[in-house]
Amino acid sequence: QVQLEESGGGLVQAGGSLRLSCTASDYIYSSYTQGWFRQVPGKEREFVAAIRWSGGMVDYADSVKGRFTVSRDNGERTMFLQMNNLEPEDTAVYYCAGGLNYDTWTSRRDSSKYDDWGQGTQVTVSS
Repeated sequence: QVQLEESGGGLVQAGGSLRLSCTASDYIYSSYTQGWFRQVPGKEREFVAAIRWSGGMVDYADSVKGRFTVSRDNGERTMFLQMNNLEPEDTAVYYCAGGLNYDTWTSRRDSSKYDDWGQGTQVTVSS
């Protein structure tokens, strides 16, 4: 199992930007799919974005499309989430996740398809 560690959360004003990072403890296979999810108290974990290491295919939730960008650095075993034009509704704990199974990518918006999870990082956007 791969250990994942997020960093980069914080407090920002609406319209501002943050960049989250997720670093893996071990080698990442090309078939690995990684995703970003977020959660606010009392609500289910919500899909934000996903990237497949082989080929770099990406996917975004409609609520963040055009504002967030997911990318990865193979050499550093790190996935990034660049968040621009942040809104108060983006306030949440953000989690990175990873999975090696074939259906992790095909069901990338389903959090149950991921095996590896980070501890989460808080993002707070003030109005």
